[in-house]
Amino acid sequence: MSGAASPLWSTDTIAAISTPYGTGGLGIIRISGAEAFRIAGQIFTGRKAFNDMETHTVVHGKIVDPATGLMIDDVLIIKMNSPHTYTTEDVVEISCHGGIIVLKNVLSLVIRQGARTAEPGEFTKRAFLNGRLDLVQAEAVIDLINSRTSEGSRAAAAQLEGRLSESIRNARRKLIELIAHIEAVVDYPEHDIEELTGGKIYEGVKAVKAELQRIAEGFNRGRLIREGITAAIIGKPNAGKSSLLNMLAGSDKAIVTEIPGTTRDIIEEYINVGGMPVRFLDTAGIRDTSDPVESIGVARAQKAAMEAELVIAVFDAVTGILAEDVAILGSIQDKKKIIILNKADITEEAKLEKMKDLLQTEVGTPVLIASMMDGTGIAELLKEIEELFLKGTIGVNSELLVTSVRHRQLLDNAIESLKTAEAAHVSGLPLDFVTIDIKEGAEYLGQITGESVSEDVVKEIFSRFCIGK
Repeated sequence: MSGAASPLWSTDTIAAISTPYGTGGLGIIRISGAEAFRIAGQIFTGRKAFNDMETHTVVHGKIVDPATGLMIDDVLIIKMNSPHTYTTEDVVEISCHGGIIVLKNVLSLVIRQGARTAEPGEFTKRAFLNGRLDLVQAEAVIDLINSRTSEGSRAAAAQLEGRLSESIRNARRKLIELIAHIEAVVDYPEHDIEELTGGKIYEGVKAVKAELQRIAEGFNRGRLIREGITAAIIGKPNAGKSSLLNMLAGSDKAIVTEIPGTTRDIIEEYINVGGMPVRFLDTAGIRDTSDPVESIGVARAQKAAMEAELVIAVFDAVTGILAEDVAILGSIQDKKKIIILNKADITEEAKLEKMKDLLQTEVGTPVLIASMMDGTGIAELLKEIEELFLKGTIGVNSELLVTSVRHRQLLDNAIESLKTAEAAHVSGLPLDFVTIDIKEGAEYLGQITGESVSEDVVKEIFSRFCIGK
C-alpha cells in the first residue's frame, strides 16, 4: 500500500502506535480496515490461531516475521469484528512490551504485510465518517486526551457522550420542520393549513433562537475549562516572583537567590484553579539594566505581561512602593491584575495596611498581603483568580458547555440568521423570504455536528489529533 496521504473516504487498512512514544510497560499497535484480520493472521502465532479467535477476545502469543521466522515480541492480541468497534471496521490491537524499538519493529512488519501508516486522527476520522461519532463527539476525543483538569475531562466526556450534539440536532430538526411547513404553505396555497400562520412560524423561530442562546452562554466557562488562562508574574528583582511560582508548584521550579537578575528566561507551571488550568509564568525582574542578557529577559517579561489574561504584580513590602513599582503599574493599567505585597513576615503590620489601602484606592484592583516564606496569601490568591474568571459561570454538571471556538462561531451565526428571520416576519415579508434565513441557520447547526460540513473543515479538525488516535 502507498504511504501517501489518503483521501477523505479512504478504505485502506491503516496502522499506528496508539500509545505515547517512550519506554513503558506496554505499548499498543492498532490496525483498522478490511485487511486487518488477514495481516494479523500472517504475523501472529499463539495457542489459538488468529482466524479461530472469537470477536472481542484476547489471546496470548507471539509476533513472528513470516519472512525470517524470527520472533519480534511476546504479545496479547485483541480481535474485534466490525461494526462493533471504534472505527466500525475490523480492528486488531496488539499489546506489546513498551520499548519504542519493539513497537516500531512490529508496526514496520504490519506495514510490510499491506497496511499503511495512519494519518493524525485517522482512526477517529473513520469513526466520524462511518457514523460512529458525529463531529462534536470526535472533537471531544482530542479535548479528553488534552484535558489538564478533572473538570476539563468531565466536560469533554459529556461532549463525547453526545449531550451537546443532541441539543444541536434537536434545534436543527425543529428548524427543518418549520422549513417543511413553510414550503408546504407556499407550494400548495389552496390547502388552508391554519396552524401554519406566520405568527406561529415566528414563535417557533424565537423558541429555537432562545435555546441556541442558552447553549452559547456556556462558552465562556467551557473555554476557560478547556484552554485555561495565562497568568504572568511580574515585578522588580527580588520581589518574590520565583518564590511565588515555587509555592504554587509545590516544588523548586525556579532558582531563588538574593542576587538580583537571577531569573533570565520565563519559567512556567500549570496549576488547577477551580477546574481551570492556569499557566503561571515566572518572569525576569523588571528594571533598567545594562546587562544585554538580562535586558532580553526584561523585554520577555514585559511581552508576557501584555499577552497574558492576568497579571500578578509582586511588590516588596519591606522596601515599600518604589518608582520601579509605579512604572510597572503604569504599564499594566489596562490589564486584569492582582497585586501581592510580599514579605509580610518581616514587615510591620501598620506599614502593610497603609500600602494596601493606598494601592486599592489608587489602582482599584485586588491587593493581597502575602509571605512566600510560610505560604501566607497563596489560598487567597487562588480564590481571587477563581472569582475573577469563574464567578457566576455555570458548572460542568449543571449545563452544557461549549468548549470550541468553532462551535461558538457557528452558534452565533445561526442565532444571527434566526434574528434576521424574525425581522423579516416583523417587516411583513412573505414566508418564502423567512425560509431563506431559517435554512441558513439550519446549515450552520449542521456544520457543528458534521451533517453539512466541507471536506476541508473535516481535514483541518483531524489534523490536530495525534497519530494513533
